[in-house]
Amino acid sequence: MKINNKITPKGFRDYLFEESEAQTAVENRLSALFASRGYHSVVTPALEFMDVFTCPEPAIPIEQMYKLTDRNGRLLVLRPDITLPIARLAATRLQNMPRPVRLCYTEKVFKVNPGLNGRRDEVTQSGVELLGAAGKRADLEILKTAADALSVCGATEFKIEIGHAAVFKGLIAELDTDGDTVERVRRLIESKCYAALDDELDKLENQKIAGILRRLPHLFGGGEVLEEAAALCGDICGDALQYLRDIYDTLQTTSLAGRVDLDLGLVHSNTYYTGLLLRGYLFGSGVTVLSGGRYDHLLQQFGEPMPAIGFAVENDAVAELLCQQGAVDGGRIPDVLVFGEPGYEMQAVLYCTERIAQGQIAENSVFDSWAQSLEYAKQRGIPAVVRVGASIAEERI
Repeated sequence: MKINNKITPKGFRDYLFEESEAQTAVENRLSALFASRGYHSVVTPALEFMDVFTCPEPAIPIEQMYKLTDRNGRLLVLRPDITLPIARLAATRLQNMPRPVRLCYTEKVFKVNPGLNGRRDEVTQSGVELLGAAGKRADLEILKTAADALSVCGATEFKIEIGHAAVFKGLIAELDTDGDTVERVRRLIESKCYAALDDELDKLENQKIAGILRRLPHLFGGGEVLEEAAALCGDICGDALQYLRDIYDTLQTTSLAGRVDLDLGLVHSNTYYTGLLLRGYLFGSGVTVLSGGRYDHLLQQFGEPMPAIGFAVENDAVAELLCQQGAVDGGRIPDVLVFGEPGYEMQAVLYCTERIAQGQIAENSVFDSWAQSLEYAKQRGIPAVVRVGASIAEERI
């Protein structure tokens, strides 16, 4: 008995009408923005070898990957991340392309999420990757492009938070502890689970560093958090804090002033980030809608070392918010329904084309009778029905 043939798997869902229209609108707006900045579109396979995501070590927890095997028994995964496949692509197919290389994409990612976190396992992301460019100029370009991405999606109010991967990595390197403990601390800081973080840090021998890590998720806001962080950390991550100060002060002189905050507790679940980190939020949405950062060592894993930075927008979350705000047309009702008398069926189809050329939405009636066509038009709210035969007549509903 087929007990699952009318449901979708947990973490997956269908999208109907205005939801689908909203997703298409978000994808089109972002694609146009990225193209206007010189980014070239690429598409990578939905299936990749697991080695892409685990060599030399897992960049994403293995338990979060959907796994299967190919015809030769080799382990594959549905891509849980797009940056790593693009790094593979850049290191192989794009070796001889002049740098920097600007790439953009709209693709689905698949990741097993905890059942209670409200996130779906299949999401569509649109993003950019700036490969072969290091330093402040590249970081500022990505930050401005990220802000513009949220803006073109229709968001009037948004916030971008920035941090630096070297803050957490510098502090955690001071501890003599195992990788599992590091991962638990990272995850608890990222989720700002203060009580559980305290319990984990109480177990550490170096309570000075534990105290700084305990304070880390509270260090968010304006430039004042950098002063407190500098007093706490000393020289441990001084260069990273100074770089954040430089970036933050620069942004305060632009239209992004007031839209960018600092968050020194910003750590990513993906371990390949090395420098600037960014996340974007839309007012009215309870999830992170934009995420990214600098990953200068990642392409070295594929034999083509180069600095890189990028971000991705979670289109599903943006589209959902637009639907809630009524900001997306869920599909216009046709302006006219066209019914062809027996023997005039093709003429009716051609007449639809004429009305479409005039900028209208014209739907061809597939019903066998005029009465059925009228009833259907009333049910749909179509305002006019055209009867095509020896002559053409229009009736308003």
